[in-house]
Amino acid sequence: MASLLLGSIGRQQILRFRGVSQQHPIFHRKNFSSSSSPLSRIRTSYYTALFAISTGLFAAYYFDARSAIHRYVITPILRHTFDAETGHKIAVKVLRSGLAPRDLVKDDDILQSEIFGLEVSNPVGLAAGFDKHGEAIDGLFNLGFSWVEIGSVTPKPQPGNPRPRVFRLPADAALINRYGFNSEGATAVLARLRQRIPAFNGISESSTGSLRPGAVLAINLGKNKVSPADSSEDFITGIKTFGPYADVLVINVSSPNTPGLRGLQNRELLESLLTDAVKARNELPPSLVATRRPRLVLKIAPDLEESQLTEMAEVIRDSDIDGVIVSNTTVARPSTLNDSNKGEIGGLSGKPLKPLTLRALKTLRAHLPASTPIIGCGGISSGADALEYGRAGASFVQLYTEFGYDGVGACRRIKDELVSLLRAEGKTWHNVVQESVQTLSLQGSPQPARGGEATIEKLIKEAEELKSLLDKLGEKFSESL
Repeated sequence: MASLLLGSIGRQQILRFRGVSQQHPIFHRKNFSSSSSPLSRIRTSYYTALFAISTGLFAAYYFDARSAIHRYVITPILRHTFDAETGHKIAVKVLRSGLAPRDLVKDDDILQSEIFGLEVSNPVGLAAGFDKHGEAIDGLFNLGFSWVEIGSVTPKPQPGNPRPRVFRLPADAALINRYGFNSEGATAVLARLRQRIPAFNGISESSTGSLRPGAVLAINLGKNKVSPADSSEDFITGIKTFGPYADVLVINVSSPNTPGLRGLQNRELLESLLTDAVKARNELPPSLVATRRPRLVLKIAPDLEESQLTEMAEVIRDSDIDGVIVSNTTVARPSTLNDSNKGEIGGLSGKPLKPLTLRALKTLRAHLPASTPIIGCGGISSGADALEYGRAGASFVQLYTEFGYDGVGACRRIKDELVSLLRAEGKTWHNVVQESVQTLSLQGSPQPARGGEATIEKLIKEAEELKSLLDKLGEKFSESL
């Protein structure tokens, strides 16, 4: 009561100070009570409820990539409102903005994997083709992918093929594209990679090109359309340009949309290309971004005959290439396709690609040693699909088309399904991969005579790299004193 009285006295004093008398209408009871009228209370309740609902929706959107709002609202709206390429561009811009959803769930230890000596938190990556120009790297890592592959990047900018050049096949859970290596060019992508470094304080704890612990950044290298079809020069340029900023460089000789590119899969041309690529990689200076030279991976087509795959495996075994991605899109049109867009020219991806990719994967696995990892890519849309690839000898898997159809929660959903399947079997992903690779890989294959010398030479080079890096760090430390 005393506090109310004091409050009233204080209010009167303030109003007198401002020249307002007690007879002013402001002192009338009805004026004080108007603020608590039924209409005002309804309005206040409405805005409070609207704020609570908006906050809840934003939290579901931003903090839970698996939320129904993404899979059943936002993604379908984008798919039915915009053509395939426009929807693709919008998705990239949102992921680039920093306002994109995030997957904040820690990966289960059962998913821990190793690829090229790098420890990663899960075996699910994003294939090349989504972030062609390196615009949304961190937005994609925030969705839970442990491997983000940007590109394909060509040395010089090129527009690619005319639009329309991307076609959805929703009846088949598939996609056909004939982008034709549309690229902003190496200079633009390199600038974006360099812009990321200050945000991570230069050298990350992981000492990888991804600048994140437990993650891998790969850059897919392509050829300009005007370059000679049988030349390796564009790939060498890409290796020299992006080597210091990537964990993995992918040599893409399998896109069906660049004339003559798949010809590089022929034995003679492939041998020459891989020799040149390995030489260029080994000549790279140590980097303060990624503290070791990038691994080189060959990305192949699923349309090769068994004899061609066997021959390709021989070339890979005789080279110092580090791994293989199986596979790119296919020019085949399975009889099971139903969608009206099935006759469009270009590379087919999605569920219909899975049988072709698995066939190529199994053939290559049987003709490559266990020391050469294979990354499976093609038609993976569930945890069961990922596990099937692991059992077929893949050390790692990649998504593309399912990500476009299912939305930002695709990676987390597949990982959760994979965890359930592995737990039911009492195995880890590492167990599955180790068993399949050891069982299905080429057994007792004779190594080239240069193998021992190559191993010693590699150790010497790595020691030189480490010494050079320590020298640079020492110089940098001295300058800061």
